[in-house]
Amino acid sequence: MHNSVNDCKFIELPVFPDHRGKLSFIQNDRSIVDFDFARLYFLFDVPFGGQRAGHAHRELRQLFFAFSGAYDIHLDDGYEKRTVRIDQPNRPFMVLPNIWRVVDQFTSGAVCAVLASELYSEDDYIREYAEFTKYVGDLK
Repeated sequence: MHNSVNDCKFIELPVFPDHRGKLSFIQNDRSIVDFDFARLYFLFDVPFGGQRAGHAHRELRQLFFAFSGAYDIHLDDGYEKRTVRIDQPNRPFMVLPNIWRVVDQFTSGAVCAVLASELYSEDDYIREYAEFTKYVGDLK
C-alpha cells in the first residue's frame, strides 16, 4: 500500500493540568493510535546541524515525540514532500510505512522519542533513496 505524506498526522494526546503541572499519557490499547507499540527509542545530544534517519520503512509505523526541545521531520512519499516541526510533548506525529524521512534542526537539549510498531529489523529498512523511489513506484 502506498502512503502519502498527507496520511502522516499529529495525534492529540489528552492533557490534565493542575497546580502541580501537566500530565499527558499514551497507552497500548489502540484508543489513540491504531497500532501496538513494540519498542521505544530516543535521540538526544544530537550535535548542532546533525541529521538522523535518511531512510524509509516497509512495515514500521512510528510515533515521534518531542519530550524536550524541538526538531523537524522531512517526509517524502516519492511524489510529494512535507516538513513538520515537532515541538510539543503531548502532540506526537505519526509516520507511516513507505515514507522517506529525515530528522534534523534539533534545538539545544532536544529529545526525540519514538514509539515503534515493531522490534528492530534491518530487513524493514530502505536506506538508498533510488531503491525507495523504485519501491514506492512498484506500489502504485
